[in-house]
Amino acid sequence: MKTNFFILFFLLTSFAFSQELPPIVKYTPNFYGAGNQNWMISQDQNHYLFFANNEGLLEYNGSNWKLYPSPNETIIRSVKVIDNKIYTGSYMEFGFWTRKSDGQLKYTSLSQTIKNKILDDEQFWNILNLDQWVIFQSLNRIYIYDSKAGTFKIISPKTGVNKSFKTNNSIYFQTIAGKLFEIESGKGRLVSEEPILIKNRIINIISINEGLLIQTQLNGFYTLIGSDLSKFSTEADVQLSVSSVYSSQLLSDGTIAIGTVSNGIFIINSVGKIIYHITQSQGLSNNTALCLFEDADKNLWAGLDNGINCINLQSPIHNFVDNTGVLGTVYCSKLYNGKLYIGTNQGLFYKNYHSSDFFKLISGTKGQVWSLFEYDGSLFCGHDSGTFVVGDGTAKNIFPFSGTWKFEAVPHKKDLLLQGNYYGISVLEKINNQWTFRNKIAGFDYSSKYFEILNTNEIYISHEYKGVFRLQLDNKFSKVSSFTSYETPKKGKNASLVKFNNKIYYAYKEGVFKLNDKTKLFEKDKLLSAVFEKDEYTSGKLILDDSNKIWLFSKNYIHYFSLSKINNQLKQNVISIPSSLTNSMLGYENIAQLSKSEYLIGTTDGYYIMNINDLSFKNYTISIANIAINKLNETIVSQSIKENGEFKYDDNNISFSYTVPEYNKYINVEYQYLLKGFQDQWSEWSAKPTVNFKNLPPGDYSFKVKAKFANATLDNTAIYSFTILKPWYRTNFAIFIYLVFILVMGYYIHKAYRNYYHKQKEKLIEENNLLLEIKELENEQQMMRIRNEQLSQDVDSKSRELAVSTMSLNSKNELLAYIKEDLKKTNENESRSIKSVISTINKNISKDDTWNVFKEAFDSADKDFLKKIKLAHPSLTPNDLRLCAYLRLNLSSKEVAPLLNISVRSVEIKRYRLRKKMELSHEQGLVEYILAV
Repeated sequence: MKTNFFILFFLLTSFAFSQELPPIVKYTPNFYGAGNQNWMISQDQNHYLFFANNEGLLEYNGSNWKLYPSPNETIIRSVKVIDNKIYTGSYMEFGFWTRKSDGQLKYTSLSQTIKNKILDDEQFWNILNLDQWVIFQSLNRIYIYDSKAGTFKIISPKTGVNKSFKTNNSIYFQTIAGKLFEIESGKGRLVSEEPILIKNRIINIISINEGLLIQTQLNGFYTLIGSDLSKFSTEADVQLSVSSVYSSQLLSDGTIAIGTVSNGIFIINSVGKIIYHITQSQGLSNNTALCLFEDADKNLWAGLDNGINCINLQSPIHNFVDNTGVLGTVYCSKLYNGKLYIGTNQGLFYKNYHSSDFFKLISGTKGQVWSLFEYDGSLFCGHDSGTFVVGDGTAKNIFPFSGTWKFEAVPHKKDLLLQGNYYGISVLEKINNQWTFRNKIAGFDYSSKYFEILNTNEIYISHEYKGVFRLQLDNKFSKVSSFTSYETPKKGKNASLVKFNNKIYYAYKEGVFKLNDKTKLFEKDKLLSAVFEKDEYTSGKLILDDSNKIWLFSKNYIHYFSLSKINNQLKQNVISIPSSLTNSMLGYENIAQLSKSEYLIGTTDGYYIMNINDLSFKNYTISIANIAINKLNETIVSQSIKENGEFKYDDNNISFSYTVPEYNKYINVEYQYLLKGFQDQWSEWSAKPTVNFKNLPPGDYSFKVKAKFANATLDNTAIYSFTILKPWYRTNFAIFIYLVFILVMGYYIHKAYRNYYHKQKEKLIEENNLLLEIKELENEQQMMRIRNEQLSQDVDSKSRELAVSTMSLNSKNELLAYIKEDLKKTNENESRSIKSVISTINKNISKDDTWNVFKEAFDSADKDFLKKIKLAHPSLTPNDLRLCAYLRLNLSSKEVAPLLNISVRSVEIKRYRLRKKMELSHEQGLVEYILAV
């Protein structure tokens, strides 16, 4: 019955306990890539975190997670960073990890040096340090390692060890039998054996001024002062008694964080008052907290049974998460008369501000709430069901005719309010201190979600699907006297309209536009429009707060602008909270000012409260976490980050990972990098903590990266210089060899060319000489030809002369023959003298003499012809030779007949016989043959 009462009490208090909690960053096993359970947490001087995980040592640097498997493939149960070493304990194994030059961790076993002393099946659940000693605690014994001497001392209680603890200057441990001991001089000294401690498992021991504060698993806290043990009561005792405490951590501000097995995490102050109770229903990933750890930034880390959570205890942002779905999506909020009102899609809720009370639904407001507006001491609620006037926990519907979007006061008419409804604009009037519906403004029936009043009777309206309108009302606010529809700016999804600094502003995806009072046209405002540049637009919702600040929401930031007190210019402020974290409803973003610096921002599952004056953080530092290179299509190899690098020419794909070890949920770190030698300008700001450069050419480079956090640029810039070497064939030595080779080759080429041209010259000379010789031969041949022609001409001339001579002789003989014949015809009685003349004539016409003379002349003109013809044809007679000679002179048969003193017929017969003797063919001419000899 008692247990059931405790459970019932726990459930009731959990339901009634409503509080704004610090942000919780959730890391699931799938996200960090390791086992579900995490048993112990520690942090090094670089603010890197280490987790004793089921699958090994898990490291987180703020940007990237890395798992180092345990050396013997067992669960790592404990981890502790001491100086520059990370000590871990697991199953029958303990040792330390050190960081190599490439940023990776390397394990060194200590247990192997005393392997024979390790008990079988022993696991090391805790690691503590005091001065130079490192204490490894298993459930059986305690091993004290002297880090300077490298020696061990072992404490072996008879009943084993339950758990060990460290206070300011002491190490305590509880045996399984329940007795509490302190280690002194390497041995256990009994501190207490009180029955209460013997019956209860001790979870933590905290040093207090008077003595010790001891926390038990089920029975809460006790103080041990000297030997006096007394109860220390807290508000959480009842819940802790049924929750089973598993872990505990003293925080830097004096509060205590308590991790339970089934009821999440409690945080109590020094007097036992509950500050926070955080459970799975309020944002934890799991209700079982196996370990707790406070980091250097005072964040509380919880190693859960299923994942890791980081609770930003010091964050200027606190949130309320409604995991039950009772509250719903928050569309508006208002702090009114000490109560916080929240308008959601489920209705209008309220609670006392700064209390842990649960939100209560105001009766009659069930349904969609659009807006809350305070005016003249009254709180108005724009609702899907109409308009409500809200009192102390009550609401009265004064306009049930149409859903109401928003409200605006009429300038110079304190008793009038305009409200934008689903079907236009209507007027509320205050009569006898009561607000009532007066009339709907005729002439405009479109939904008026966003509208503003300018110059009393001039109204500007933004309609998401129809654009922007300007209405001119009559003085009685009864009807529209003129109506104007703007062509530009155009309509836009999630667009809105607001009056800021007595100017009308309209915002949609193309930017923010301001109304020109003179031209009544909208002109683009460059300063405000810059918010939506670089694909930052998500919503054009503009919100004006009570301090005359205008708020805008973009993909990665929340912006607000205020008027400068000096020059009345807009001053921009940027909060780097992305829309993915704010979880607001796009187009219905809402922010309400609760105090001078506190703002409430509604989300789809609750809200968060932000103090803009506290959005300043200590100066973090950026560092390069990893440098990796790889050749094309090969594995990545990490490089040293402690010294400048020198890489081969084909190791020119280089990746840089960098980080700022901060763990705030809502404030994102952004990075900007420059690779000097490759880029001329810094990159755009980006949340991505890695960059990869591919195919870098050989040369000297300097990689620089800087970061900004909460819109403040960090002081330091991480720099890494490196060189990509030239390939061997492009080194200075290779170039020198090339020059020498070129000179040698040039020399030999020059020599070869010189020899070649010398040979060419000689060849040319030789060819010219040959040409000259040929020319001379040609000249000689020409001369010979000319001479031959001359000789031929001479032969022809002599032949003609011979023929003439022969003809002359022939004519002479003929003449003498005629004279002789005439003389013979004279009388025989003629004188003796006539006979003498005839005798003389006979002598002169001797044929032999004529032939001899001809032969001699012919031989001198055509040497060796008669010999050649005789040699060719031995059968030829002198008469045949004589005929051949005449034919050689190309004499016709008629001309030859007188020379032979025969008839022409006889000459033809002679020619025929000559052909026979010469055996000439029928086709071959006799004269041609004789001329060719």
